[in-house]
Amino acid sequence: MSTLYEIIELPNGDIALQRADDKGEPLVSIRFSQESLYFLSESKVEVAKAMIEAGLEAAGDMDEEAEHDESSDLVECHTLH
Repeated sequence: MSTLYEIIELPNGDIALQRADDKGEPLVSIRFSQESLYFLSESKVEVAKAMIEAGLEAAGDMDEEAEHDESSDLVECHTLH
């Protein structure tokens, strides 16, 4: 069973990632400075979404690397002459 996530805007204006079935504490939240908001204008949510997606992709890549490193540690290689 896969977990569904949603990106929401919190009452304070922050953008957050949370589990769709759990209204508890967000997994990630992004707060833009007033200067950033001036430049982002109406694109705040799209930029936050791209940032969250990049973070999830990086975390997935790190997890794959860790799994690869663990599996290569388990295999013992011997050279026969």
